[in-house]
Amino acid sequence: MILLDKFREHWAAKQYVLPGERVLLAVSGGEDSMVMAHLFLKSNIEFGIAHCNFGLRGEAADLDEQFVHDWCKINNITFYGVKFDTKQKSKEWKKGTQETARILRYEWFEQIRRQHNYKKIVTAHHANDNIETLLINLFKGTGIGGLHGILPENGYVIRPLLFATKDMILSYSAANDIAFREDASNATDDYLRNAVRHNIVPVVKEWFPNAVTNLNDSIIRFSEAEVLYRDAIDGKRKKLLEQRGNDYYIPILKLRKQQPLATICYELLQPFGFSPAQVPHVLNLLGSATGHYISSGSHRLICNRDFLIITTVPAETADFIVVEAAPCTIETGRYIYTFSIQNTPWVIPASANEAYLNLNEITFPILLRKKRTGDYFYPLGMNMKKKKVSRVLINEKVALHEKEDIRIVECNKRIAWVSGIRIDERFKVKDGVDKVLVVKQEIRISIADASVPQ
Repeated sequence: MILLDKFREHWAAKQYVLPGERVLLAVSGGEDSMVMAHLFLKSNIEFGIAHCNFGLRGEAADLDEQFVHDWCKINNITFYGVKFDTKQKSKEWKKGTQETARILRYEWFEQIRRQHNYKKIVTAHHANDNIETLLINLFKGTGIGGLHGILPENGYVIRPLLFATKDMILSYSAANDIAFREDASNATDDYLRNAVRHNIVPVVKEWFPNAVTNLNDSIIRFSEAEVLYRDAIDGKRKKLLEQRGNDYYIPILKLRKQQPLATICYELLQPFGFSPAQVPHVLNLLGSATGHYISSGSHRLICNRDFLIITTVPAETADFIVVEAAPCTIETGRYIYTFSIQNTPWVIPASANEAYLNLNEITFPILLRKKRTGDYFYPLGMNMKKKKVSRVLINEKVALHEKEDIRIVECNKRIAWVSGIRIDERFKVKDGVDKVLVVKQEIRISIADASVPQ
C-alpha cells in the first residue's frame, strides 16, 4: 500500500482542488489508468470517468469501453464515453493518427469538464512516461522548454502520478488484484513513444539501474532552472523594452552588449510573433540603415536610428489577427467584425454576414485572417464534402476585387467561417448546444464613402 499512502500525501500537499470539488479522470482501461481510478476510489475523492474509443482497434476498443463502463457501474461512478472516427479526422486535418487522437480527446475532455462542472481533468502519466518525454524532447532538440518533461499541471489538466514509477504501479496493481485491459498496440514499435520505451530505456537502465528516479530528479531541477531562466529573461525585457504608446523601443547599443545575443533577441521578440528562424535577420538589422524592417504576422521590427521599434501591423494590412477572447471588435480595411458569446437562438438567422458557431467546438485564441492558397473547408449543407475556398468563391461568383476582402475565421487550424459565404459543417450549432459564438461582418462607412445629404 506504499503507493496509496504516497498518493494521498501527494494529493493533500498539492491541493489541486478544494474539498468537495470534483475531478474528471481520463481512463482508457489500461493498467496505469485503472490503478489511478482505484487510488481515487480508495482516497474518497469525488470523480467521474471519461473514456475515448478512437475506433482504431475494432472489437478490442469496444471491449475496452464496455470494461470501463462496467467498472463505473459497479463502483457507482459517473461514466462518459465517446467514439471517434480518428482515421477520418486524421485525413481531414492532415495530421498523424496519434496527434489527431490527442487533439480529439483533450477537446472532448474539456467539453465534458465545462458542461458537467468538473474542476480538473486528471491523466495517469507516471515517472516512466516523464523520462520518455524528456528523451524524445532531447533528441528532437526542443531546447530548455522541453527539459521539464510532462508538466504536472497544464491549465485544467493535472498529472498527480508523476512521482510514481512504473514498478510502483505494477506492484500496487498485483497487490490489489486490479483488473485491466491490455492494449495490444503497446507491444509494437509503431509509435515513437513505444520505440523509445522498448528499445532505448531498457538499454539505459542496464547501465544505469536508477535511471528513472535520477532522470525524474533531474527533470525537477530542469524545471526549476527554467524558472530562473524565465526570471532572467523577464529582467532583460524590463531593461531593454521601453513602451511608448502602442510601440516598444529597444536601444540598439545596449542590446548589442547583451550575451548570449541571439537567445536574448529571440526571447525579446518571440511574444510579438517572431520565429527562431528570423533571429539572423534581427542580428543583421542591428547594423542596418534607418527604415529597414522585418515582419511577423502581427508586428514589424523597424530600425530607426538608435532604436529597434516594435510596432503593430495595422489590421487593414495584417495577414492574420489573433482573437484572444469574446466579446471584441476588429476593424479591417473594408469590414468591422464583432465577436460575442450568446445564448443559442430558437432559430439560427440565415445571413451570409453572420456566423453562429457551436461554442463547444471553439477554443480561444482563434484567428481572423486573409484567405490563403490551398485553403479548404467543409461547407455547411454539403454532407461533409471538402471544398477549396477558391472553388467556392468561384461558384458563388464573388468578384475578383471582393475576394481580397474575404476573411477566414480559424480555430485550431480548422476553418470555421468563410466571411460572407458560409460556415463549416464541423462548427454548426447542434441540438442541445446552449451557447454560440456569433461573428458579425459589417461594412465600414468612411467620410469618403458617405453620400452627401440631398
